[in-house]
Amino acid sequence: MNFRTQQAANRRKTIGLLIGMGVLVWLVAFAALTYFGQSTTAIVPIAVGIALVSVWGSYYGADKLVLTMTGAKLIQESDNPKLFNLIQEVTIASGLPMPKVAIVVDNAPNAFATGRNQEHALIAFTTGILEVMDRDQLQGVIAHEMAHVANRDTLVSAVAATTAGAIAILSDMLTRMMWFGGGRDRDRDNNANPIALVFSLLILILAPLAAMLLKSAISRKRESLADATAVAFTRNPAGLRSALEVLAADSTVVHQKSNSIAHIWIESPLDGKAVSKLFSTHPPIAERIAVLKAMESLN
Repeated sequence: MNFRTQQAANRRKTIGLLIGMGVLVWLVAFAALTYFGQSTTAIVPIAVGIALVSVWGSYYGADKLVLTMTGAKLIQESDNPKLFNLIQEVTIASGLPMPKVAIVVDNAPNAFATGRNQEHALIAFTTGILEVMDRDQLQGVIAHEMAHVANRDTLVSAVAATTAGAIAILSDMLTRMMWFGGGRDRDRDNNANPIALVFSLLILILAPLAAMLLKSAISRKRESLADATAVAFTRNPAGLRSALEVLAADSTVVHQKSNSIAHIWIESPLDGKAVSKLFSTHPPIAERIAVLKAMESLN
């Protein structure tokens, strides 16, 4: 499987997962109306509105927010000319604007990209990754992070987070209504199908879990897409493959291990910490290495 096939497959799967998110929102709204009647009609836009404000506010200030949460510091070209030269090589190959560059003082090798669009992108590297990786490995890491910028993964993540957030808020509101017995139509108690009510209740209870699983799956597909796009930029799968092998062999993790930004790192600081594969934001690193090795064999 070459990088073009990988890119196409992961894009298709991402679209399918996002459609699944939309279907889940529809199911929750349908279940709410079935269980509670027309009294819940106004709750759906309220939940969506709350999720939109919270997530999209973070999306537009993504670079500043992530800098604060990770402790990353912006640097200039004079601070690390070799790193900037490598980044400029990848920007030329990808046709992307030069991003802002930041450093995280942390011994664990890792890196991330953020920013709301290609013109406001930022990529950051830990001091650990700059110390342990050679030129080809670091170029592969840079290409992976620039691939996230090219593929607008911050936007995709924001859409997934907004949808999952709306489902969680809506389900929470409705669960509270269940416990306190409010918001029910009298006609519902007389005419509703008991089986439909039980089915609706199950949807309302399980929907937040399903949304979380879909959001994690979308994140995993975007990581796989970034790996394939990085190869498209460098035409050198060995560089990124070797970089991932270094990460796999290193047992240290970055000090910042927040669930809210775990998905932005090239290697999740949460994976391997009793996190189920279903909830993981990244594909297993061994699988990513195997895919890149398969690409190498085609060259």
